[in-house]
Amino acid sequence: MKITIIGAGNVGATAAQIIVDKNLANEVFIYDVIEGIPQGKALDIYQSSAIQNSDTRIYGANNMEPSSNSDIIVMTAGMARKPGMSRDDLLNINADIIRKVTEEAVKYSPNSILLVVTNPLDVMTYVAFINSHFPRNRVIGMSGVLDTARLKAFICGELYVSIGNIHAIVLGGHGDTMVPLTRFATVAGVPVTDLLPQHRIDAIIERTRNGGAEIVKHLKTGSAYYAPAAAVVQMIDTIVKNRHRIMSCCVYLTGEYGHNHVCLGVPIKLGRQGMEEIVQIKLNDEEKAAFDKSADAVREQMAALKL
Repeated sequence: MKITIIGAGNVGATAAQIIVDKNLANEVFIYDVIEGIPQGKALDIYQSSAIQNSDTRIYGANNMEPSSNSDIIVMTAGMARKPGMSRDDLLNINADIIRKVTEEAVKYSPNSILLVVTNPLDVMTYVAFINSHFPRNRVIGMSGVLDTARLKAFICGELYVSIGNIHAIVLGGHGDTMVPLTRFATVAGVPVTDLLPQHRIDAIIERTRNGGAEIVKHLKTGSAYYAPAAAVVQMIDTIVKNRHRIMSCCVYLTGEYGHNHVCLGVPIKLGRQGMEEIVQIKLNDEEKAAFDKSADAVREQMAALKL
């Protein structure tokens, strides 16, 4: 198993560290355009592998050729959000980056699975999809995995229970219009709606939607990277171990949930070949309207890029 990380920033390097710690691959290659950065970070992580008893080989370079024959390619390259910057502000800059690295990466690894982390996530997943010319099961965005983790964390903070008891899911775009389905959120099988008053649930939903922006506000420079890295590694673990786990991920829709020609977060079954199927949840009228609104927001971004 060979995994390539495109982008040696905080998310990419942290993801690489977790992959090595968990022994999820035989090889990890880190690519970045800044000279010395992928080499130095890879060497640092490699030295830590002696402490973690990991047999994963990790190395870095400033050209894509060493990524050849990768099984999984993780795209984290792009400009990070800054205070006051929305995901939409990143649109044109990151679309150009993703377009270029996708074309280069698939040239060397035509049978790989692409996992997209770069924001704005839904549009970047679409950019990777159309430029890779891959089937849709092999181009997947990390959106709902992170958003669902944030929702679960905030529910845990309200109820002071083991986070392992909490099950939840978030659909739609990875942004302000995401759709946390609190109707399906449970704690040890008990609906969250039975455990918390609606005003507290509404506050959790709002905090989930602003989860990334809240971190940016605290950090002043930079954006979240521990949770995003953990989220994409959970996807990698699911693929490598062929777990057939149902996760909320951003994929290209062809009629599912009433939408076509757009990438959005929906529940999928994930395994060794990538997306195995899209799981259809019966949404009520309010949830469907929110999902449609989220799709419209993503399409507005796509229109701005003339996609």
